[in-house]
Amino acid sequence: MYSIKGIVPIAAAPFTKSGLVDEDSFQNMVRHLVKTGIQGITLFGLATEFYKLTDDERSRMMQILLAETEKHPEIASMISITDHSLEIASERAKNAEDMGANSLMLLPPYFLQPSEEAIFEHIAAVATAVNIPIVVQYAPAQTGVRIAPDTFIRLREKYEQIQYVKVETQPPGRYISELISGSKGRLQALVGYAGIQMPDVLSREAAGIQPGCSFSEIYVELYQLYTSAQTEKFENLFSRLLPYISYWMQGVELIVKAEKTILQKRGIIESNYCRKPNYSLDQKEVEMIDQFLEEFKEFC
Repeated sequence: MYSIKGIVPIAAAPFTKSGLVDEDSFQNMVRHLVKTGIQGITLFGLATEFYKLTDDERSRMMQILLAETEKHPEIASMISITDHSLEIASERAKNAEDMGANSLMLLPPYFLQPSEEAIFEHIAAVATAVNIPIVVQYAPAQTGVRIAPDTFIRLREKYEQIQYVKVETQPPGRYISELISGSKGRLQALVGYAGIQMPDVLSREAAGIQPGCSFSEIYVELYQLYTSAQTEKFENLFSRLLPYISYWMQGVELIVKAEKTILQKRGIIESNYCRKPNYSLDQKEVEMIDQFLEEFKEFC
């Protein structure tokens, strides 16, 4: 199966100032991302504001993404399946595979806190519907649902497609160690949450990081420094980045707005508009972004 590692950012969803999906900006952003050294792009994660998109918009964005990643077979095209219904999630997963996605991310159902058995059944149904690797997203802070590592290990034992877990617990390190050791290395981990725990999770053999997409070049540099054992350079660069991502990760809507503002200021998308309800940056927060862009201008 397709191997996923390294930096796999979550694509943003650019909107026009009037709140329509900006397809030109989206295509420009994807074309930019594939040139940054990333190993994949994920569409419809939390940073894509999937919860604010219509079905038609999602379909069109997926078409644009897959048309671009098809030109770059070395880059994983990962479509996130977020539907709560087992039947619809399975159908969407199969459709994404048929359209050319070479991997999936699956957000298990959480509305009304389904039982662990129902969650297991949901993940299993999607796994049997496709033949491409699946990253199961585990985000208890956002969903309110906790899943024991053993559940994922049992899923991996039964379904070859379940290859990865995106771990967004805080801290994620111990959970990752339990996944990898409990599955004897057959189950791998990716980490989101802006990569705040990047040094620890990479030391625990996480396969990669799934941050936002507005400054992928910095994450790519960090990953390359780490994998080439340039420890001091890695630590220095990460220590410079950490204060910014720690602040922005105080809320999902905050980092979505910050990411889009960075993308806009870099000239990658036209507008930083977020559909409402959203987060409004104050002057100090805008100045922080300007300071960030100045400090990291060698990358951005």
